[in-house]
Amino acid sequence: MSEIKPNLHVAVAYRLYTKDSDGKRELVEEATKEQPFQFVSGLGMTLDDFEGQIVNLQKDAEFDFELTPEQAYGEYEQERVITVPRTTFEIDGRLDKQYIYKGAIVPLQNADGQRFNGLITEIGETEVVVDLNHPLAGKSLIFVGEMVDIREATKEEITATLKMITGEGGCGCGCEDCEGCGHDHEHGDHCGCGHCHA
Repeated sequence: MSEIKPNLHVAVAYRLYTKDSDGKRELVEEATKEQPFQFVSGLGMTLDDFEGQIVNLQKDAEFDFELTPEQAYGEYEQERVITVPRTTFEIDGRLDKQYIYKGAIVPLQNADGQRFNGLITEIGETEVVVDLNHPLAGKSLIFVGEMVDIREATKEEITATLKMITGEGGCGCGCEDCEGCGHDHEHGDHCGCGHCHA
């Protein structure tokens, strides 16, 4: 992996594919030239190996590379599937079925204040099963795309990114709640930031 030069403002268009053990590809995410994935390098906003592959590219350069599960989101771990009391998700003794249902991704927080997302896989009478694995855990990732723009980040961009990382300013991906990149996360759009969805 190339050394990651910090404080670069990077904008990339790409298609992200997963690859199963049979070599079959499945498109799971896309960032277009019109709505590229943007980030500031060296601040931990993206996968290290993803950054290492692209930060030394020039504008308009094309890329096509694969990350192993170890380089991406790790192997799938059964121990990260947990059972929690149903009351954890109840308000006044009832589930809010608009947000709590099988297949829903819910924000959680541990005793140390660390935030993460979980996927509800089962809702029982007294317990709820939550999968804390990243949805792409255990999968090889293939990124195919091109560099839309790369330049030194401004002080304002670095400051805004640091605020986002510390929880002061939205998820930082540019979604509707942040900086208006146009991704509609509530209706299935994703931008690859790793913050908007588990």
